[in-house]
Amino acid sequence: MTVFLNAIEGVLTLLLMGLIGWFMAHKGWINDDNKSLLPKLVNYISLPMFFIYNLTTTFSKNQLENLISGASIPFLSMLICFLLSTIIIHLLKISHGHRGTFSTSFTNCNSVFVGIPVTVALFGQAALPYALLFFFANTTLFWTLGNALIQSDANKKNYWRNYLTIDTMKKIFSIPICGFLLSLLLILLDIKLPSFIMDTTKYLGSMTTPVALIFIGATLQSMNFAKLKFNRDLNGVLIGRFIITPLVTYIVASQFSIPSLMFKDFVIMSSLPAMIQTVLLSSLYKADVEYATVIVSVTTIASIITIPIYMVILSYI
Repeated sequence: MTVFLNAIEGVLTLLLMGLIGWFMAHKGWINDDNKSLLPKLVNYISLPMFFIYNLTTTFSKNQLENLISGASIPFLSMLICFLLSTIIIHLLKISHGHRGTFSTSFTNCNSVFVGIPVTVALFGQAALPYALLFFFANTTLFWTLGNALIQSDANKKNYWRNYLTIDTMKKIFSIPICGFLLSLLLILLDIKLPSFIMDTTKYLGSMTTPVALIFIGATLQSMNFAKLKFNRDLNGVLIGRFIITPLVTYIVASQFSIPSLMFKDFVIMSSLPAMIQTVLLSSLYKADVEYATVIVSVTTIASIITIPIYMVILSYI
């Protein structure tokens, strides 16, 4: 019962910060003219600082080398889920204009805006490095395989030939990823940054969780839920995101000798809602933006229920 209550409290903390974002959007303080500032602030400023401070103050070189061995688990789990999603697409006869978005949402989760805050809220700072490993695998696959699949929804010609472009590689090695890699390099080379730089990364990095959740709340406020329909295109994603993907991650992680906290965090991370960037790419490639928006909004709301459930289940493992 205590575990369940702690999980509920952790999610409610996130929900309250999201509701603040919803309220700010409702009052017009956050609107179409300024909302884009929030993800830029997180991705380009606070998140890289967050990585640098937390990783370099948490791990030594030896600890990091032992940790990296677990990075294969999320990569392998997601590739298996991608293969399963292609099978389910044919079984459910998913619409051709939705298949790429379906497969990407089935496979990839919101590892930054939801994953990192959830990890810290539920497991504490000790689990943060495991969330970062999951984030790296998730982001790499999304901006390569996921990017190509969402392009295919818009019937782009030669999308398989063009998806590994310089522009896509820039997205893979985005500012957050570079901040993550820089942190690893500093640890491996045993480089200590001056205290004034570390203090700066600490203060700026602390903005990550509240700003990210305010952005999610503001995004949800703009959703038109009157158009929501629970059809096979949406239900398939829900089953994949909240049942199949966590189960696959559980099975794969069980085959490795890893710390219990890493195991639990990987399972929780795999059960999170779909990536917000799915909507951005759908808009960019002129795919079905409404379908992507519904997936992101519904899975985000559903995670309020699923996260405590998984926390209780994991407590007995």
